Amino acid sequence: MSIIDCKLIDLPKIPDRRGSLSFIEAGKHIPFIIKRVYYLYDIPAESDRGAHSHKTLQQLVIPLSGSFEITLGDGFNKQKYLLNKPYQGLYVAPMIWRELGNFSSGSVCLVLASDFYKEEDYYRDYDEFLTAVQMGKI
Repeated sequence: MSIIDCKLIDLPKIPDRRGSLSFIEAGKHIPFIIKRVYYLYDIPAESDRGAHSHKTLQQLVIPLSGSFEITLGDGFNKQKYLLNKPYQGLYVAPMIWRELGNFSSGSVCLVLASDFYKEEDYYRDYDEFLTAVQMGKI
């Protein structure tokens, strides 16, 4: 996988005088079935999150409220995204290192995941991740 496989996905947005509504349908708007949902909130100023990669897990990262930056890397190239639209998510492919930061006050980051939590699916050490990429464990 490479960062080319990662992309912003526009979700349906239904505006109404009472507010807007967006929705996500697995297999239609995202390329995987959702098995886990989690969210980050009450993030202290200057805090960073992420700093890991998944061996097989796919994710869609959505800024439900506020904004934050996410930097993706495949071991060769890096790409930074500013997420600030609740109707737009960032698809993160397997074997992509991710770092989240620069959270605005009151940010809420929603993550949809293709599998249940499995510690063995993580690379938490960047050098270990790079070695796996160089050895072609993708």
